[in-house]
Amino acid sequence: MESTVNLPVVGMDIAKNVFQLHWVDAPTGQIKRRTLKRDRVLTFFANREVSLIAMEACGGAHHWARTLQEQGHQVKLLPAGQVRPFVPRDKTDATDAQGIWVAAQQRHIHAVAVKSVSQQAALSLHRLRHQLMKVRTMQTNLLRSQLLEFGLTLPVGYRPLLAQIDQALVRAQAQLPDYYIVTLQEQVRRILDLQADMDAIEQRIIQQAKDNAATQAIMAIPGVGPLSATAVVASMAQPESFSSARQFAAWLGLTPRQTGTGGKVRQLGISKRGDRYLRTLLMHGARAVIARSTPTSWIARLLARRPYCVVVAALANKLARTIWAVLVKGKPFDPAKWNPETAALVV
Repeated sequence: MESTVNLPVVGMDIAKNVFQLHWVDAPTGQIKRRTLKRDRVLTFFANREVSLIAMEACGGAHHWARTLQEQGHQVKLLPAGQVRPFVPRDKTDATDAQGIWVAAQQRHIHAVAVKSVSQQAALSLHRLRHQLMKVRTMQTNLLRSQLLEFGLTLPVGYRPLLAQIDQALVRAQAQLPDYYIVTLQEQVRRILDLQADMDAIEQRIIQQAKDNAATQAIMAIPGVGPLSATAVVASMAQPESFSSARQFAAWLGLTPRQTGTGGKVRQLGISKRGDRYLRTLLMHGARAVIARSTPTSWIARLLARRPYCVVVAALANKLARTIWAVLVKGKPFDPAKWNPETAALVV
């Protein structure tokens, strides 16, 4: 792979139909701007010298990154939030491309790894499942609120609601019109159909986890199941792009925020700056470890002196660091390092 140090940099603001380019001509120092229709982008770069093409990591960016890499160009995907400070004056396509060009040359900005087609497809399954879950929650809340209007109460939660909905509808038949009962029954069928779709997607995710060596390796870690494993592996794209376990945990928003002045630094709560979905999965995994397994001495000591939610966040941080170590170092998960006291008793 050619080094990006001496490559000319092109900032590209992508959209549905119109793409804006910004670069500086090296021999003359002249600022160049160009607007391209979508079907002309590949032709333009096919006739151009090998360049470092910078884009924001937004919708369609990974597709364009893979396509341009096939032409021999180098691609740098930048977090959109870190490009915005470099956009001068009012936001337009031209100033966006200029801001991307400037941000691409800032060494402190951590580039987003380009995802493969399979990694993008895996994350799409997670997004579809998550969206169906939100719709199911909306539908169950609507059903619960409708029956409450007539004095019929149902418990919170999907499974408790389904366990009692048939009895509730039988009681409702004595006071509600038949056409309304039929409508409520249709609502229950919609909820069940949503759950069936979620289950089908989840089975595909589980199958993906079984077929991938990386996900199998990290599923040996307590609290990491098929959902967490496939989402993390697909989101990381290239584990080596993170220089340390702490950097990966910080990328997920699981490290403390810091504030300081005059040489005094205070640590606050976790930053929550990373991927909310991944962070939620790891937090759920940490809660499961604390609730359903014998706590290690490290967890027990934390529970004795810190609030429960702080311990959950600390364990989620540890899960993230362990995942990075297993994927980057290529070594299987070692339970003895996770809980040295138990390993000593076995010996």
